Amino acid sequence: MLGIFIQQDKNIYGRVGVLNMTKQSKGRYTDIPVKSITNGVIVLDNNQKVTGVKIMPRNIFILDQEMQNAIITNLKTVYNAIDYEFWIVVADRPVDINVYLSQLQLLFNQVTDTKKRKLILEDINKANSFMNNNVVDTEYFLLFKDKDSDLLQKRIRNLINNFASAGLTAFQTNNDDLRMILDNFLNGGQTTTFGTVLA
Repeated sequence: MLGIFIQQDKNIYGRVGVLNMTKQSKGRYTDIPVKSITNGVIVLDNNQKVTGVKIMPRNIFILDQEMQNAIITNLKTVYNAIDYEFWIVVADRPVDINVYLSQLQLLFNQVTDTKKRKLILEDINKANSFMNNNVVDTEYFLLFKDKDSDLLQKRIRNLINNFASAGLTAFQTNNDDLRMILDNFLNGGQTTTFGTVLA
């Protein structure tokens, strides 16, 4: 994603400031006091709300040079228009292709033609190799915080529109996105259970 997202030395760098994630006892990262995650918003103990947008990656290097330059210039304009503190986060989400593997296996069992079975088996083996190598999707987020819910929604709308004008697609973060970010960066890789009803 244009090489502008930086994660280094267990810090998430934003435009203003650094969110430091020092490891504390019991192997957990606990710098952010999270009260709950609801409606695509992390609510902190002090009632500050953290939310943002998920930015879909785009390979601009398959475009001609003029188009690449236009997207980079437009992206600079988007970032320069942001007049509040924000963090850019890059996170890896494990890819779950179990449903795809099941469909391939069903198809393999139904097909009788040996050539088709061979091709399907090759796909099954390739998918299994992906699963064995812990394949992940890299996802990009721009997060920010404020106490005013209306202001947060206005910022999200503006970011989505501004990224669209730069040729990039963005969506508001959802609860799963935010839990995954906490799991990856702030919780030592352990699964969060905020808002989860236990049976």
